[in-house]
Amino acid sequence: MLTIKPIPYRLHFRRPAATSRGALRAREIVFLRAEQNGVIGWGECGVVPGLSRDDRADYVEAIRAVCHAINRGADPAELELAALPSIAFGLETALLDLAGGGQQRLFDTPFSRGEAMLPLHGLIWMDTPAGMLDQIERKLRLGCRVIKLKVGALPFDDELAMLAELRRRWPAGEIELRLDANGAWQPDQALARLAALASLDVAFLEQPIRPGQPQEMVAICAASPIPIALDEELIAADDPLALLSTIRPQHLVLKPSLLGGLAACQRWIDAASRLGVQWWINSLLESNIGLNAIAQWTSALDDGRVHGLGTGQLFANNIPAPLRLEGCGLRLATDAAWSFGGLAG
Repeated sequence: MLTIKPIPYRLHFRRPAATSRGALRAREIVFLRAEQNGVIGWGECGVVPGLSRDDRADYVEAIRAVCHAINRGADPAELELAALPSIAFGLETALLDLAGGGQQRLFDTPFSRGEAMLPLHGLIWMDTPAGMLDQIERKLRLGCRVIKLKVGALPFDDELAMLAELRRRWPAGEIELRLDANGAWQPDQALARLAALASLDVAFLEQPIRPGQPQEMVAICAASPIPIALDEELIAADDPLALLSTIRPQHLVLKPSLLGGLAACQRWIDAASRLGVQWWINSLLESNIGLNAIAQWTSALDDGRVHGLGTGQLFANNIPAPLRLEGCGLRLATDAAWSFGGLAG
C-alpha cells in the first residue's frame, strides 16, 4: 500500500537573499515521504509568497488533504492538482524517487550516475551596482561564462551604467549576459528601455512587464531589439500552445514548482518546440531534494546548455546530499550520501 506523509520544514538562509519581493531569511516547505513495500521516496512542496498559484493560507492543510486521499486509496494520477502546482511537483517527484527504488536517482543519466557535470549560469543577487560587479568578478573566477542579473530594482540609469561597465570589462565574447526584469517595468517604458540595452549584447530579457497583459506583451515581443523570455507569464496559463501562439516570445523559463511539475513543464517544451521557441529550466530556491529532481530531469532532457539551477549552498540547514558545486557546475558526488536524519521518522 502506498502512503504519503507530509513533513513541514523551515529552510534558513545563510544570509538574507535580496529579491524583487523583498529580502528572504527563511523559506517554509513541506517534504513528502512516500512509502510502499518498505521503499521510501522523497519529494518537496513549497511556494513563493505572492508568486505561486497555490500560495494560500491553508497550504499545509491542502497538502495534508492530498496525502490523506492517497492514504485512503486514491490514485495519485487521478487527483485534480491543477490549482496546486507545487504540490503536484512534490508528489510527482516523490513517486519518481519511489519508482526508482528510493535511491534519489529519478533518471538514469551520466549526471545522475555522478559521471558528468551540469553547467550553471552565475546568478547575481540584487545589490548596489558596485556589489553586483564584485559578484560577477567572483562568478567569473569560478569559471562561469553565463551571467544572469536582475534589473528593475534600482533606478534604470544606474542599472544601465552598471551594465555598460560590465560590458566594458567583459565583452560579449567572454560572457553571455541574461537579464530578468521580474515584471518591474511599465508597458509604456519597456521598449525604450530595451532599446537602451540593445547595444550590450543581451542574450535575452525575462518578463519585462507584469504578467496578465497579453496584448502589451505581444507588442513588446514583436518589436523588442532584445529577445524576450516569458517566466511569470506562464504561471496562470492553462494552454501552453495558445499562449505561445498569441504572444510569440523568443524564450521560455520553466520552473517546475510553479508550473505543476516535470510533466507539466514538458507540455510547455512540446509547445515551444512546435513554434521554434527556445526554453530554459530554472530551479526556485528548493532544498537539495527538489534541486536534485530538477537537475536530474534537466540532465535527461539537455545536459549541454547552461540552465539556471541552484547549488544548495544558500541554506544553513539544507538536507545533506551529494550535490556539489564544482567551479560553475553541479555534480553528484559518488563518494557522498544522502542523510535524511530526523525526516525519516
